[in-house]
Amino acid sequence: MLTAGNVNDTTVFAAVLSEIRVVRSGRGRPRTRPRQVVADKGYSSRANRRLLAARGIAATIPERADQLANRRARGSSGGRPYCFEAHTYRRRNVVERAFNRLKQWRGIATRYDKHARHYRAGLLLASLLLWLK
Repeated sequence: MLTAGNVNDTTVFAAVLSEIRVVRSGRGRPRTRPRQVVADKGYSSRANRRLLAARGIAATIPERADQLANRRARGSSGGRPYCFEAHTYRRRNVVERAFNRLKQWRGIATRYDKHARHYRAGLLLASLLLWLK
């Protein structure tokens, strides 16, 4: 899903989640509900966590420092800390490295294209070329 550069990722989280299709190894239609979502601190919000819990999806999202401080300041009424699996989150660096490799392409990093379809085509081309290396 392609959005404007000034749109916060967490605002389109539900839309992105609804577009996910996990291909099965055998026959059958793709699954629309992944087992787990691993995201960075930008996706740490109550709404996103509720959405994932309602769909039965495990979340590995670190809490932001201000959220931790607010929960601790409220004491026992602040609730329990969210489950966070550090060993699972470590695998996210593969995704971050892929973003960094894509941003080596000047047209993608600076987004010269006026139309979203042209930018998306360049993004797909760069992804394909990186994948073939």
